[in-house]
Amino acid sequence: MIHPGLKTTIEKASAYVQKTWPLYSFVTSNPLSGYEQQPFFKAAGQAKKILNARVYPEASFYREALQNGEINSSTLQQMLLENALDATPKHYLELLERSEARVVENTSHQLDRLTVKWLSAFMDEGLAEWSMPGKEKGFYEAWRALAIYDDELSELRKNGLPKTASEALIQFLGDLEEEAQMKLIIAHLAALPGWTGYIKYRMEAGASWQRYAPVTLEDYLAVRFCIAHALKTQVIPADPEEDTPSGLDKVRYVFLKAWERTWQTEMVRSLSGNTDGRKNSTQEIPDAQLVFCIDTRSEAIRRHVEASGKYETFGYAGFFGIAMDYADPKTGLSRKSCPPIVGSAYEVKENHAEDHAHEYERFRKQNEISSFFTYFQKRMKNMLPSTFGYVEGSGVSYGLALLGRTLFPGTSYRTLKKQENGHERFCEPEISKTGHEHNLKEGIPLAERVAIVKSAFDLMGWKRFAPLVIFTGHGSHTSNNPFGSSLDCGACAASPGRHNARMLAKLANMKEVRKALEENHGIHIPENTWFMGAEHNTTTDRIELFDKDLPATHKHLLDQVRTDLEKARHTATAQRLEMESRSTRAAEDKAGNWAETRPEWGLAKNAGFIIAPRARTKDIDLDGRCFLHSYQWETDTEGKALEGIMQGPMVVTQWINNHYYFSTVDPEQFGSGSKITQNITGMFGVVQGNGGDLKSGLPLQSVRLSDQEMYHQPLRLSVIIEAPKERVASILQRNEQLKNLLDNEWIYLLVTDPTREYTAFRYTGNLNWHPEEKPIEVRTPAKRSVSTEAVSV
Repeated sequence: MIHPGLKTTIEKASAYVQKTWPLYSFVTSNPLSGYEQQPFFKAAGQAKKILNARVYPEASFYREALQNGEINSSTLQQMLLENALDATPKHYLELLERSEARVVENTSHQLDRLTVKWLSAFMDEGLAEWSMPGKEKGFYEAWRALAIYDDELSELRKNGLPKTASEALIQFLGDLEEEAQMKLIIAHLAALPGWTGYIKYRMEAGASWQRYAPVTLEDYLAVRFCIAHALKTQVIPADPEEDTPSGLDKVRYVFLKAWERTWQTEMVRSLSGNTDGRKNSTQEIPDAQLVFCIDTRSEAIRRHVEASGKYETFGYAGFFGIAMDYADPKTGLSRKSCPPIVGSAYEVKENHAEDHAHEYERFRKQNEISSFFTYFQKRMKNMLPSTFGYVEGSGVSYGLALLGRTLFPGTSYRTLKKQENGHERFCEPEISKTGHEHNLKEGIPLAERVAIVKSAFDLMGWKRFAPLVIFTGHGSHTSNNPFGSSLDCGACAASPGRHNARMLAKLANMKEVRKALEENHGIHIPENTWFMGAEHNTTTDRIELFDKDLPATHKHLLDQVRTDLEKARHTATAQRLEMESRSTRAAEDKAGNWAETRPEWGLAKNAGFIIAPRARTKDIDLDGRCFLHSYQWETDTEGKALEGIMQGPMVVTQWINNHYYFSTVDPEQFGSGSKITQNITGMFGVVQGNGGDLKSGLPLQSVRLSDQEMYHQPLRLSVIIEAPKERVASILQRNEQLKNLLDNEWIYLLVTDPTREYTAFRYTGNLNWHPEEKPIEVRTPAKRSVSTEAVSV
């Protein structure tokens, strides 16, 4: 058993490395979440030193932004003066260009290589045909039993090894003071942050692989220290440099803030110019209402849907307020389908209706056959006796299939979609409390069903209902893409949102739920209103409707909706792919092309989160740069809905934004490098080439046009809320965590106050605000704290 004090030290040190999510559940999150209690500038400087990473955009990105007007030169000059930097922007830009980071040699390469070799063998999740023995004993004990046979660690045979990880740690750390222990542990965790981040993930998730093959950070450190000892490598690193950001980092930060301020100014100007959106809506009830995820990719399709007919759209977090796990009927596996920061209170499974028993039985048999052939193929490819014979014998059929997928990717995609087992045609979701599967048929208490539906209406300020209401989750489709789950719904923990959408629609259609909503909460849903689920495919912009139980009275209306959604799909893909014709075919080609490194851009370019009525943004092309959450301040008299949005979606979008930011500024350290040279390891992650650290971020192709050219603009999230300033201030006053994120500049906040003629107020920290229309006074300081000489190179 490890010493409690040492265990606490390891836990504290682990905050400096972020969790690495597996490929099959790739969730975007802030790589520096453990630093969020510090101001961004200080945290970035600390991460730069600990992780040997770039934390600000390259000078070439700043130059491009200046040339394109994305950094306003006057704003930049003003902010330089505010920070005691009185030379010209050109001077500082040239300094930054001459000081671009140089490659630092890894002096512990051999130690890293051997540590990774053993981690890869132990943590494999089914890729290797022959598994490392002794996994059930834990990483350290399994390694200890085999390490003496490793010729590269022959020194271990002479001196033996500590019996437990705890003994090993005491041997190497026992004589050090707590502060020295902390520095040493941080250095070794940060040496392989991808692998240690995945250990953190497995420890916290407690998934089946962790139960079968337990691994802890204590195990990792013990093995690494023992390997270092065998290699006669210095375990205690050299004293780190002073933890003070350089003068040049201050310049980089000012350039970044000027870029962000320019974007904010333009966005506020666009919103304030949309005067029609300020008028109370008096239009008649639309033919249909569609609720999309707040995802930036929904912004474009919403505009095109609204333009195709008499439709109204809303934005709501894509898990639709149901904290659930979803059991896939094809695999039987249950996966999280709600934000990672939310515990799963429910489990949703598929049940077939009695009149669809025949279809369900056919579906079940097809799955059994498919599973058998998948297993058979894997065994034949991987087993030593059959490898060569199988490859020789099946080469022609594989070659023809590969040729077809290469020459006709769109056809391959459409064929695959037709062959998919669409269980939604004959199954319906059933919800139960987590751990209470026997109550599946009974579902959950009425009060909880009502609360889920009411919460959705409250957060969006929704009071009127069209004859057809469509909850539209989103998912993606790509081929040969290890990072495919990163393109699915982040609010559903990198799962498609269709399951949550269908579940909410079913709850909202229940007569007892509608009755309780009206009697207890005054929410009247007309009898002719029908709720249904759907899914927006963000690669092709096709919206699939799940209409199994649609009443016959709504069939004509649904036919018209389908026609209009197809129109919207054509115009949306034409704009997104910049093609006047055949845009939908081109989008399908991307979805089916196994060689496509960039099937879609995901959430790239995200920069803002707007919490406001749809009327405020409806007539503005936001270029897919903003998350959009519907909110009506007038109906939220106590501010509870807004508080829920700020506590949940706002925090999650900050994670997404920072994941894209850091993957852009350092694609190798915070991203995953180029897809071209990636290899999958252990079924759960990727490495560059044949080894090295486990990559934890987005691939270069998801954030850049090329190795050097920018696509995603690395800006921190700017949140714009339409609500009375005092309401927002009171929420911050009682939510210290949100206040810290703002005070430490991980998020920007601007409020357009409808009670003050929509005046925009900027949050400046410590519950202080500044009206945007009053320019901040600029005073050139008498004495410069950072001179041009101090930042010269």
